[in-house]
Amino acid sequence: MTGKLTAAVRGQVLLPGDAAFDDARQPWNRAVDQPVDAVVEAADADDVAALVRYARAEGLTITTQPNGHGASGHTGGTILLRTGRLDTIEIDPAAGRARVGAGVASGRLQAAAAEHGLTGLPGSSPVVSVTGVALGGGLSWFGRAHGWVSDRVTAFDIVDAEGTSQHVTGGDLFWALRGGGGDYAIVTAVELALAPAPQLFGGRVLWTGEHAAVVLEAYREITATAPDELTVWFDLLHFPGGAPVVAIDATHLGGEAEARDLLAPLDRLPQPLSDSRRVMTVAELGGITGEPTDPSPGLSRGELLTTLDDTVAATLLAEPIAPLISVQLRHLGGAFAQPSDSPHGPLTEPHALSLFGVPFDPATAGAVADRQAALAAALPVSGRKPYTFLGPAESVADAFTPEVVTRLRNIKQNHDPYGVFRSNFPVRA
Repeated sequence: MTGKLTAAVRGQVLLPGDAAFDDARQPWNRAVDQPVDAVVEAADADDVAALVRYARAEGLTITTQPNGHGASGHTGGTILLRTGRLDTIEIDPAAGRARVGAGVASGRLQAAAAEHGLTGLPGSSPVVSVTGVALGGGLSWFGRAHGWVSDRVTAFDIVDAEGTSQHVTGGDLFWALRGGGGDYAIVTAVELALAPAPQLFGGRVLWTGEHAAVVLEAYREITATAPDELTVWFDLLHFPGGAPVVAIDATHLGGEAEARDLLAPLDRLPQPLSDSRRVMTVAELGGITGEPTDPSPGLSRGELLTTLDDTVAATLLAEPIAPLISVQLRHLGGAFAQPSDSPHGPLTEPHALSLFGVPFDPATAGAVADRQAALAAALPVSGRKPYTFLGPAESVADAFTPEVVTRLRNIKQNHDPYGVFRSNFPVRA
């Protein structure tokens, strides 16, 4: 492979035995083992097309990751394509549109859009790629107001399984890429509609863990009548070596006075340890939860809750969350529950649940997984989850209905019959 592959592309090629190979093949989540036969950092979109033509001719498979988020480890025998150098951003303020390369991180788009009083649909982390989020559907701070990230996509620039570049704005391939993963083509750029964001208020309020029950009750009170412009998350946190704490994270697409009125139940709670809520720009959203911006190991499990009644609240608080580091509830509803012509369709469950721990050693990894499974079994989960919530042991069948899985497999067969592409969660059985 060495000589042919190096001659086929202009970008950097790394193979087993090269000094930088092991670092280059790593996913963002260091708890996931990611075996690959080679790593290619494409120079540009034309280089991506050249790589696909090479792989097609040689009967090889490509798995694509800008920076490794969402990795499942299903990469054995593949060429890992890094698209980080496809990093252009174009903003059309008059049209309220953006075109971003496949390597553009959410925080960079937010910074560019903020200059024009506009916003994308960012999640909690500023370092995930916009394209990766859109391919997985995408949950956002502003999803209650504007729906899935994928609902805002207006076009994809792709390289198909023959190595031909295309601009896709409709049809079955467009439908599949808007939330069905990246198993059908390599996306080199995405165009999406931005949203107006003339005002934003947000931040985190933190209390000691003994106040978890009253903070959760305040979360339930606020979310029961929250307008779509308000998003509130509830967090149980227990970092190693520290005491348990509880937090409310919130954003409001509107003015400070209105936001504080909507969040008034928080002001009736005990004195917090800290309160970072303030007027901010959409470029500052990544600082609310303070998620790590460097690769690290972790074990995540995501679920969707069908209700958050007294029994559910009591179950969440019945025992300490350790060995988990965080248990998070995200309020959904609003535009998420509206019709969506995407593989997942409307997200009708009212709350998303995220369970996270760090596998410091094999024993801890097992304990984290057991605690996650026990909590999920004790709570009213819907049995499906967003694509971006999938863990290494799960599949597209955990995200989509059987009918949608069949449709996605047919699209895969029609557009990539020889299996040139393999996404983090392949649609084929």
